[in-house]
Amino acid sequence: MSAEAVPTTKPKSNAIGAPSILRRHGSQLGILGVGLAMWLAFVVMAPTVFLDIDIYKAFAESTPFFAIPALALTFVVITGEIDLSFPSVMALGTAAFCQVSEAGFPQWLGLMAGFATGAACGWLNGALVSRLSIPSLVITIGTSFLYRGIELVMQNGTGVPLTEEKYATMLQIFTGQPFGVPIQTLWAVAFTGFLWVLLNRTRFGAHVFLVGDNPTSARLMGVNVVSVKTWCFVLTGLFAVFSGLMTSFVGNYFWPTTGDGALLSSIASVFLGGTSVFGGTGTVLGTLVASYIIGAINAGIVSAGVNAFYTQLVFGLVIVVSVVLQTIIERRLQRRPIITN
Repeated sequence: MSAEAVPTTKPKSNAIGAPSILRRHGSQLGILGVGLAMWLAFVVMAPTVFLDIDIYKAFAESTPFFAIPALALTFVVITGEIDLSFPSVMALGTAAFCQVSEAGFPQWLGLMAGFATGAACGWLNGALVSRLSIPSLVITIGTSFLYRGIELVMQNGTGVPLTEEKYATMLQIFTGQPFGVPIQTLWAVAFTGFLWVLLNRTRFGAHVFLVGDNPTSARLMGVNVVSVKTWCFVLTGLFAVFSGLMTSFVGNYFWPTTGDGALLSSIASVFLGGTSVFGGTGTVLGTLVASYIIGAINAGIVSAGVNAFYTQLVFGLVIVVSVVLQTIIERRLQRRPIITN
């Protein structure tokens, strides 16, 4: 009797882990699979390029420009909101740094002014969205024009050269290559680790998920929904300024149009990385991986000898297919019961 009971219980215990792991890490595994498949395809089509270390150094230098704000934007999207103004914040915060530094004040004071500007822009976005219940899609379109307009008035439409003679320390912080690795990617990895801990190992992170899943239930549980959403927007503003500074110092020049090309790539990285457009679920690790996938698409298409006009076609196809597959997997896993005993 007991001998017959043993094989009955063992299959259950062996089957426990797979659905649970897939449900918890399905988005990360999905995006890693997409990235690996794309990399193998590019290696087959253009082995000379994609087996050369130089192409990866190029990715490591350029991708963090839109990956870093995307990491913070993940928090906003998890709460069920969106921020379309961060490219303008990239420019406005960098303009504040330039204004203070060019006026003869210490550059560390310029950094404080830049980050304070980003935090203020984020706070305004968060306050308008959470306190007045204005749809974030609408209000951040408006503040995007507002912040960009303020920046253009401040700079009078002109840029600022960021020469090595005057900004040697800042150039080392934002463009150095410790151990031969572009510091831009080191910053992106460090921020990913910090935000992963913040999202998955702190009370604030738990509140972010609760607010995104059901704000009414979150309020009943004592969560300050207004504060959580506001801080998520502030976080995005701070990271946007960092990206704006890094973009400008890499080019040794601050252009008034800084941030213009970051919007779609950053948003695509968030959604391609497994963060739900409806809020409540998301992962910063997936966002980071998705950023490098997006950064590799253009180089991969051109290196493979395909007409550059196909870049956006492939770009859109990868995003649509990935999001659809993630949605199908999540729905199937939600319908599948998990055995706990």
